[in-house]
Amino acid sequence: MRVTLAGDRRTRVVGWLKLVLPLAAIALLSTLFLVSERVDPDRALPFAQVDVQALAREPRVDMPRYAGMTEDGAALELTADEVRSDPMAERRLTARALVATVETPDGAVNRIYADEGVIDRSTRKLHLAGNVRLLTGTGYEVQSDALWARLDQTHLESPGPVVSEAPDARIEAGAMQLTLVPQAETPAAGGGAAADSYVLVFTGGVRMLYTPEVKR
Repeated sequence: MRVTLAGDRRTRVVGWLKLVLPLAAIALLSTLFLVSERVDPDRALPFAQVDVQALAREPRVDMPRYAGMTEDGAALELTADEVRSDPMAERRLTARALVATVETPDGAVNRIYADEGVIDRSTRKLHLAGNVRLLTGTGYEVQSDALWARLDQTHLESPGPVVSEAPDARIEAGAMQLTLVPQAETPAAGGGAAADSYVLVFTGGVRMLYTPEVKR
């Protein structure tokens, strides 16, 4: 008789547990959802609207790349961290952290680095400013505050002072330009016409410090 009562008691306890435990689990989950921070969908809308409106007002392209050829046969490549359209001029673009590479037909590679630039498609010119640095294929490194280049021909020009470092000389000048000098009418050593050449020209109070290499 004692065994039977214990068995009935155990059965009733198990039955209550089957009912109470699921209810307790549901109550616990409900408490977690109520206590946890609710996500407010309206909170992110102002930020999203600002980004969309800014993008619509000033369209931009990240990490763009442009490649083409000039009329004299030089390969031109432009890369930048970012390019934006100019709202004041339809055919003008502004670029940030711009790199221009000009490879002339004679195989020389010239690279220009600048903090910012303006690509004017109406005038076919590239204006560079901010820590402008030109590395020529002949070993010159030219530094200037500003520089502009043509997009249809091989022509680079600095309207202001420049400082150039070469392996054996330092040049300071009021202006500089890299341009194509036609020499088709000049006889070459072999009797034919000489090939066109690309010349780096310094003007305006040029000062040159020559440091010849010391032979040991």
